[in-house]
Amino acid sequence: MLRIRHGHYAWSQTAPAVRRRSDFIRQISDNRATASPAPMPSDRDQPSHSSAELAQRAAALCTDFKATDVVILDLKTVSDMADFFVIASGTSDTHVRSIAQHVADEMKKIGSGAYHIEGLQQGRWVLVDMVDVVVHVFHPMLRSFYQLERLWGDATPVALTQGGVQA
Repeated sequence: MLRIRHGHYAWSQTAPAVRRRSDFIRQISDNRATASPAPMPSDRDQPSHSSAELAQRAAALCTDFKATDVVILDLKTVSDMADFFVIASGTSDTHVRSIAQHVADEMKKIGSGAYHIEGLQQGRWVLVDMVDVVVHVFHPMLRSFYQLERLWGDATPVALTQGGVQA
């Protein structure tokens, strides 16, 4: 059970365990609806895609805009936060912003729009959160500083496919 405190959702003592972040987000959406639950953006008359297909598609979109060092990490066995991380680098702040904006726009067209985008104004590290897939686009200096691949070293790297479609 969720309770609202000062406009924010907080766990109460009797809160049921929510296994995945996407379940939590859907639960919030259901609690906000009065008569019938409003569909989530990814549920609106769009074909459902698996999180692996979405990660491959996001990686392909990054490479379309000449992103470098594109990596997909499978987090399913490591964390319930997301299923996949897609990590890419741009060559400048403008390049990082354009890659992230391209990914967000194209994923929205296929019905998997971003739940949240962080850092687009600065362009040093842009995070595109699509709930089950999170895309990180870094400036090269920040990527070497934060080393997400090392931080999530227990995650399994996934091979990139051509155009986001399994070969």
